[in-house]
Amino acid sequence: MPSKSEGERQSDFFDVCGKCKTDHDCCHGTRPPITKERRRIIEEYLKREKIPVADAFVEEGYAYPRENAEGYCVFHDMKTRKCMIHAVKPETCVAGPITFDINKKTGKIEWYIKKETICPLAEIVYMDKELLKKHMESAKRESTRLVAQLDSKGLQAILKKEEPETFKINGFSVEKCKGKAARISSNLE
Repeated sequence: MPSKSEGERQSDFFDVCGKCKTDHDCCHGTRPPITKERRRIIEEYLKREKIPVADAFVEEGYAYPRENAEGYCVFHDMKTRKCMIHAVKPETCVAGPITFDINKKTGKIEWYIKKETICPLAEIVYMDKELLKKHMESAKRESTRLVAQLDSKGLQAILKKEEPETFKINGFSVEKCKGKAARISSNLE
């Protein structure tokens, strides 16, 4: 069973994502990064919950969930449109619709939110200041953990992905990411 903190990572948004009818499905072609720790957690969860997913991960510059024949994440349930590993899913999936980049000049993590044209949840989050504040705390915690645990090669690979359908909402120093991540800006050059 996931720990209490794992199980509460994003409970408020589970049904919203399952009802989404946009053409820009978050689970299609996204390839969220998986750290060694997250992979271990997911594999234990799959085994414990008896979820039959074989060869769940791919490593091409960084590790990410394998995609099915239609290009969806292998953990995306095509019938329910929900995540089969919701309680333990990748950090960037929990943070969504908030995403991040690292400014090479300032060394700061910059926070972005997807536009509602690609994510109906973004509009819900952005229009409710209390919900935005709560979700921003969660997104920062999850993304900061990811940045601290990824090696520089993996981080460089995920930061190459363009996300034009977003706008900037915040930023803070990478130095808050537990030592190793403070070296990220030099590794990105």
